[in-house]
Amino acid sequence: QVQVNQSGGGSVQAGGSMRLSCAISRFPPTDNCVAWFRQNPGEKHEGVGGIFIATGETYIAGPVRDRFGIGQDEDSQDEDSAKKVINLQMYRLKPEDTAMYYCATGTCTVDNGQASAVPNIWGQGSQVTVSS
Repeated sequence: QVQVNQSGGGSVQAGGSMRLSCAISRFPPTDNCVAWFRQNPGEKHEGVGGIFIATGETYIAGPVRDRFGIGQDEDSQDEDSAKKVINLQMYRLKPEDTAMYYCATGTCTVDNGQASAVPNIWGQGSQVTVSS
């Protein structure tokens, strides 16, 4: 059974940085990426970005492109390793970045330069609160 466990999160002042991690016990062979989403109560999930596992290529949503980055722990980059650890690094955080952040394995595609993800297995979520 695949387990997706998130770590990190908490409270930070505006302008600060934070890293969220997503540990996947056995990356599903039917998926090709790990995507990050965020959500506030009563709102839909907003895509933040993702990473294609086979190539390491990443995409970041426009609103956070200059402040967020996604990477994979070096130890989990071995293509023979089913365990993956994906990090979302966030810089210069703003109060509007406050949300519950989720990672998910899934299928990512790029169409006309626009990336999208269909999630499969979700992490439990990490609350990020940015105070002004």
